[in-house]
Amino acid sequence: MKPFSPACERNQEPILAVLADFFADRKRVLEIGSGTGQHAAFFAPRLPFLTWQTSDRREHHAGILAWHAESEAANFLAPIYLDVEMDPWPRVTCDALFSANTLHIMSQAQGWRMIEKAAALLPPGGKMALYGPFHFEGAPTGVGNERFDAMLRASDPLSGIRDFEAVRDHAQAHGLAFFEEVAMPADNRILTFVRQG
Repeated sequence: MKPFSPACERNQEPILAVLADFFADRKRVLEIGSGTGQHAAFFAPRLPFLTWQTSDRREHHAGILAWHAESEAANFLAPIYLDVEMDPWPRVTCDALFSANTLHIMSQAQGWRMIEKAAALLPPGGKMALYGPFHFEGAPTGVGNERFDAMLRASDPLSGIRDFEAVRDHAQAHGLAFFEEVAMPADNRILTFVRQG
């Protein structure tokens, strides 16, 4: 059976609206942490100008491949192995990066490494979009995110919702200029960045 995430089902339309505009001039996107594969299955046929390269750790490949097998979108590519801690990262040609709901399930060190590697992978003018919950000035955006953050940290003290300002500043320090923050349903956000030359 294909894995299924209700959250993916709920958030895919509003994310698509942002990506269709922000990635309109892009050709190939690497999705970091494709998870169930649902986002790729939904986005690829609706963004036919983009080649959508999925990636994740090997334990998630079977689920992504199940969605891939049912898709008729030729631009939805089977997953490659990618762990943010691997060195080096696989050689991937891309001019865009997308990652959803990953920063808060990693340690901060792993999240910073993902941003640094993403910056190194993108060419000048390349674009990155990060989706998920974020705190602002150290405070949650709502009661739901406050509870979610507490649950994450109780399960793994190294995980947790990251501060927008820290993510923005770390990305900018590695050549990814902050472009825009877009409010999404359920107190989530998309943060967008452009690789400087």
